[in-house]
Amino acid sequence: MTHPVPREALRALPRYVPGARGEIGATPPIKLSSNENPFGPLPSVRDAVATASASIHRYPDMFSVELTEALAKRHGVAAERVAVGAGSVAVLGHALQAFCGEGAEVVYGWRSFEAYPILTMLVGATAVQVPLGVEARHDLPAMVGAVTEATTVVLLCSPNNPTGPTIETDEFEAFMAAVPTRVLVILDEAYGEFVRDPSAVRGGEYLDRYPNLVVARTFSKAYGLAGLRVGYALGDPDVIAAIRAATTPFSLSVVAQAAALASLEVEKELTERVDTLVAERERLVTALREDGWTIPDTQGNFVWIAARDAANELAEHLSAATPSILVRSFSGDGVRITVGSREENDALLGAIAGYPDRF
Repeated sequence: MTHPVPREALRALPRYVPGARGEIGATPPIKLSSNENPFGPLPSVRDAVATASASIHRYPDMFSVELTEALAKRHGVAAERVAVGAGSVAVLGHALQAFCGEGAEVVYGWRSFEAYPILTMLVGATAVQVPLGVEARHDLPAMVGAVTEATTVVLLCSPNNPTGPTIETDEFEAFMAAVPTRVLVILDEAYGEFVRDPSAVRGGEYLDRYPNLVVARTFSKAYGLAGLRVGYALGDPDVIAAIRAATTPFSLSVVAQAAALASLEVEKELTERVDTLVAERERLVTALREDGWTIPDTQGNFVWIAARDAANELAEHLSAATPSILVRSFSGDGVRITVGSREENDALLGAIAGYPDRF
């Protein structure tokens, strides 16, 4: 009996591993495994969601015109330079669909965002992984060296998920000067709002200078809308038009558009929340280093421990604590720990102090 056979590429496709959720019992686990914002939606955002829910029997605005214009205003660009989608992962996928295909190569640092190899292989392109350099940072000279005639896209993650460091302005400028202008460079700034390093690159400042640059952003982290999936890209109008052409119709729901718009209207309050998380990040990093852990510079809402072969063991140790602490283990590489509330971070510090080894 015959049956439909999927593409051969899917056999080798790595599977995205979501952050552990744990069992909900008498004592709920502390979930520090998905880089979520620990704070719930602001009242005005919840109100906007409730109001928008009355219209869910209608299709959403396919082109997200109001949100696109609001984002354009927020970043000081024309609306034709903004493409929105159902999370930055979807936007990245649409960009690869628009600019890659069989025989193309996509270059990115590794370890980095685990969706990169999945999205690359789904469009039939070849992933070219360049190992991170010292202190878990992108090795941009090596990435330049990995670019070939087949390269169509380079993915840069700043701050890098899961390790934390940013790409600095001077090294970014040198990289862009060395990469052929025919290559699309996507700067993934999913955690951009948490960056406090003054030397870190800020992609929005380079859009006019580099027509082959796209900056990807999300509402999932700093804005706390992970459950609604809203992301967007900024770039040259021709590049953005191609990404829009590949975007799934009606993918951004009525509720998601309303929540994103409401969030842009209360950015001051959201910024205060981000500042709180940044302060907690610094407190957490200091405490872990004082306890003997080696923590690279981190500018996101997470910290990285290069536990290597002991990554799963460390994650299991934390999961067995009371309350259970859920973190994200990358087997053979390390453990990523999301910055939570002060109480959650205190629980994490208490649990990890009992682990016998330091890395």
